[in-house]
Amino acid sequence: MGRFGVAGVAALCGALAAGPYLAALSGTPGWLIFTYFSQLPLFIGGLWGGVTVASLMLLAASNIMAVTIFVASNVAPVIVLVRQALLARAGAAGAVEWYPPGLLTVWLTGLGLAAIVAALLLLGGPEEIRAAMREMLAPALDRLFDERTPGRDELADLLGVIMPGIVVASWMVMTLTNGCLAQGVLTRFGASWRPSPTLAALELPAWFSALLLLAATTTLLGGIMRFVGVNVIIILTVPFCLAGLAVLHAIASRFPRPAVPLVGVYVLAGLFAWPLLLVMVVGLLDTSFGLRRYIRPPRLLEKKNDG
Repeated sequence: MGRFGVAGVAALCGALAAGPYLAALSGTPGWLIFTYFSQLPLFIGGLWGGVTVASLMLLAASNIMAVTIFVASNVAPVIVLVRQALLARAGAAGAVEWYPPGLLTVWLTGLGLAAIVAALLLLGGPEEIRAAMREMLAPALDRLFDERTPGRDELADLLGVIMPGIVVASWMVMTLTNGCLAQGVLTRFGASWRPSPTLAALELPAWFSALLLLAATTTLLGGIMRFVGVNVIIILTVPFCLAGLAVLHAIASRFPRPAVPLVGVYVLAGLFAWPLLLVMVVGLLDTSFGLRRYIRPPRLLEKKNDG
């Protein structure tokens, strides 16, 4: 593809990504749901055309949107993740080894933690963030509770502390969803640069467990350390949940029909949500003690020899 073709694809993907934001900002509420998938065309352009297209989309999207927050929360993270996802090296016997999904999860988590640090620096500290969160949530709380309702202020304070982590964790899930959808679409049409990584191969570094322990310890100190610790714990639920799902996928691969138990797990998680807590615990145990070492690989089915 020539230079003009690359620029055209980048501009188109950037416009498709920024379009829902423009519509939502113009007061069209029906477009608000589409902002969740704003990263999808960015990932498609990046995973299809490489980092060059992804970088050009930064200019395309920023020119159209002219809003820094859109670039910071959507375009720039896509560029980082696409660059890492397309890294590869020659392995044993000349096979290509692509960047592993576990390290991609580390980068995604790092971006989430960087968002908390950026919020602290931009807003001035946890008290300012808490005040901003309380102001943002005030209309919803006013509709649900009377001002004299016991515990209303305490609930507002609690939400002010945990909301940054919840927002960042939701953003991480959104980014993960859009990246997987983009890779799936490109793979379906044979246009992806790299093969789709398997979830069962996702493994977190052992220091993630130490990071969780450190975050839990800082919650006992109070002040800014407590604020950071609480939100780091919330953010870490996403990678540990992915690690737990990776263990479940590895276990399911031992069954003749792996999709059956996996569908059951995902349906329960979608209906009740609490199974995800168990999945997170499994992910923590796997990261800390290597549960998958005790999972035997699936037996190879012997082909019948008619001769």
